[in-house]
Amino acid sequence: MQIVFMNRLCRRSGVDGEVFAQLWIGEEEGQWRLGWRDFSGEQETGDSLWYEGGSWNEMLCVYRHELAVKMGDGYRPLIDGVFHDEDNLSSRSQEQLKLQYYSEQYGNEAIFEELCSWRRGKASSERKAPYILASNRLLRMISAFLPRTEEELLQLPGVGEGKASQYGADWLSITAAAEREHDFPLSWVNHAIDEESFVSWHYKQKELKYKKQLERLRLRRVLLQGIEEEQGMEQLRVLSGVSRREVLEVVEELEKDGYSAEKLIALELSEVSPEEQNNIWTAYELIGDNFLKPVLYKAYGDNFVPADGLDLYYERLRLIRIRFRREHPAAVGMVTPQ
Repeated sequence: MQIVFMNRLCRRSGVDGEVFAQLWIGEEEGQWRLGWRDFSGEQETGDSLWYEGGSWNEMLCVYRHELAVKMGDGYRPLIDGVFHDEDNLSSRSQEQLKLQYYSEQYGNEAIFEELCSWRRGKASSERKAPYILASNRLLRMISAFLPRTEEELLQLPGVGEGKASQYGADWLSITAAAEREHDFPLSWVNHAIDEESFVSWHYKQKELKYKKQLERLRLRRVLLQGIEEEQGMEQLRVLSGVSRREVLEVVEELEKDGYSAEKLIALELSEVSPEEQNNIWTAYELIGDNFLKPVLYKAYGDNFVPADGLDLYYERLRLIRIRFRREHPAAVGMVTPQ
C-alpha cells in the first residue's frame, strides 16, 4: 500500500502531558484506506481503520467527520490545513461563531423558553413554519445578549431590518424583563470566552456537518443501487430508512447531478394513465415548474380533493417534473404568461 497523505496530531493531557497520534491515507489498486494510529511516547498503542473501499468521495467524508470528532476532543494537527476543504473563516464569520458559542454557553434559559413560546404562537397565527420566523440559534442569541433597542437587535447575526421591524417589538418586550450584565456593542465577547473551548466547540459543529454529508452520500448510494435493481418507492423507503418524501428529494438531487432515475419513474408511473400524465405535463408547460400546488389544480381541477389524500399525487407531480426538467433544462422555473 502506498501512503498518499499523513499528518501527526497532538492533544494536551493532564496525566501524560502530550498525547500523539497519526492520521494517514493509503491507496492500493484503486482501494482507499484511511486510518488513525495512537502513540504513547515512541510506542504505538492502538490502530483504527476508519475506511476501506473504492470511493474517494466517501473516504473523504469519513475522513472529515472522524477528524472533526478527534479535534473536538482536543487533538490539533502539527501541520495546518488538515481538513482540505473550503471552510476558511473570515474574521466576521469568526466573530459570528463566537457570538453563537457564547449564547449557547450563557443564554438565559427562561428568556429562551419565553421566546420559543412566542414563536409557536406567532407561527400558528401567521400560518408559517416556526423556523421561518426565527431559528433556535437566533433565539439563543437574543436570550444571551438581551437587546434593549432595535439598534442593538440589529447587531445580532440573523437579524435584518425586515425581521427587526416585523418582530423586534415582541422580542424586546420579552428581553426587557431580564437583567443583563453586559452591554452593546458585543466586542467584549471575544475576551470573555476560552479560546481552546471555543475551538473544540467549533469542531463539534464540523462533526455534525460532516456526519450529515456522510449520511447523505451513503443514502444516495443506497438509492442508486435500489433504482438500478428496479425497486419502487416503498421498497426504497424501507431499504433506506427514510420517508418517501426524502427519497424523492434525493432522487431529484441525483438527476441534477447527472444520474438517471428513469427506471424508478417508469415503474411508479406505469399505472398512471397517459391522459393523466399528459395533463400534468401540459400544466408544467403552461405555468412553470417552480411550485407544485398550482400545477396540481391545473392538472386535476380546482376542486380536486381525493379521499386518500394528496401525497400520492404530489409524488406523481415530482416524478413527472424530473422528466420535464430533463427535456426542458432551459425552462426550469419559468412561468409562461397566460
